[in-house]
Amino acid sequence: MELDRDALQKKVHALYAREHAELGEAGTLEHLERGQGWKLADTLNAGGVLVFPHAGVHDCGYQIAACVHAALDSGADKVVVLSVLHAFTPAMEAARVAVAAGEDPAGFAFWGIQGPGLNGRREWTGDHALISWRHFWGAELNRRGITADKAPRVFERYPYLAGGKPEILPGIDELARLLEDAVVVSTADPFHHGIGYGDAPEDTYDHDEAGLAHARATIEAGIRILERGDYRAYNQHCVESKSDARDTGQVYRYLRGPMKGEVLDISYTDSSELYDQPKPTWVAGALIEWKPAG
Repeated sequence: MELDRDALQKKVHALYAREHAELGEAGTLEHLERGQGWKLADTLNAGGVLVFPHAGVHDCGYQIAACVHAALDSGADKVVVLSVLHAFTPAMEAARVAVAAGEDPAGFAFWGIQGPGLNGRREWTGDHALISWRHFWGAELNRRGITADKAPRVFERYPYLAGGKPEILPGIDELARLLEDAVVVSTADPFHHGIGYGDAPEDTYDHDEAGLAHARATIEAGIRILERGDYRAYNQHCVESKSDARDTGQVYRYLRGPMKGEVLDISYTDSSELYDQPKPTWVAGALIEWKPAG
């Protein structure tokens, strides 16, 4: 049965609204405090990149909070957030599949970089990937007493269809200029797994110790490919591992240059209910640190 992407998008937004309401002020503060366990501002100031998940906020909110703290503690005036742009229309998905199969991304209207303040396509306005980031960012600004006029400027950017050639992605030069005096964070859920994501039942793992070890190994394999700057191979790795980091990963690796990546922490969200599918159907969320090489 073909996936009803419009219905799924509405369901995802409803789920996020419910989970954030459940989180409340106390839950938000708990995640913010837990996120202080990592001190990652130096990585950003050195020109590295931090990656946080956008899965269930109850499960991975503290990982997002760690990146919020790092961005604020860096003292930077500008924060660029490179976000996943989910394929929530059949045309977007068809383009993504075709490009992964080797077609020229220039043949598709979605090719390029979207975001607030940019002309062009606006699929980003319906995406959920940065809802939790915005939530924790606003909450931490409030907790620190940082007013809007004193807060760093945040630029959200959503690349789509990098296709192994991030250097020719429309808007990449403008983004490069934006990054010259900014710190960079990104979001990705780099491992989707189970029956609801098309894996055969006999090939699935539960989200137990063995399953999370498998997820970590798969994510690390993708990191090693991206470290080499093999963008085409990385694009295909993301297809196979069902990682939504295919575009963002290529873009920040190209713009920031050689880096070494490390999974600092891993979490999971059970998404069987979201997809109305049997268990195991789940997503691994990871806090990933990219440090400049050398």
